Amino acid sequence: MLDEPWTLSPAVALRPEPFGALAYHFGNRKLTFLKRPELVAVVRALADQPDVRSALVAAGVPEAQHPAYAAALEGLARTDMIRPREGVAA
Repeated sequence: MLDEPWTLSPAVALRPEPFGALAYHFGNRKLTFLKRPELVAVVRALADQPDVRSALVAAGVPEAQHPAYAAALEGLARTDMIRPREGVAA
């Protein structure tokens, strides 16, 4: 996942909160709490970066924490909060 291009699902809205953000999927009606502002920054950066690793770097996530963030992003992918970017070479 780290070397692949991802983006926020077009059916998802992020609402900023003091703890991070609420992510609501209008299609499957799932509500997810993003409990770290850094994770919110990564999710927002996905569309503007060539891959997940670059989004992590842009959000200031230390390299040692990349696996933990990748696991969190994989969880978001399972519920279609984020999805692979179409038409982008990996």
